Amino acid sequence: MEIVNKIACLLVVIGALNWGLIGFFGFDLVAALFGMGGVLSMIVYDLVGLSAVWCVIRYAMSGHKMSR
Repeated sequence: MEIVNKIACLLVVIGALNWGLIGFFGFDLVAALFGMGGVLSMIVYDLVGLSAVWCVIRYAMSGHKMSR
């Protein structure tokens, strides 16, 4: 299970960096690498989103409280 956690964390970081590039420079690296709206782009976006859900669930189940 540790490998799944590491892959999920890596994908979340990749997604965050991609959003940073979009926000600061208007450049979508995933679309540039795999094509805008292409099947591979959609798979990458899906995996990043699922990884984020995985990380949130894992964090919540670890007993940490999400507070201000």
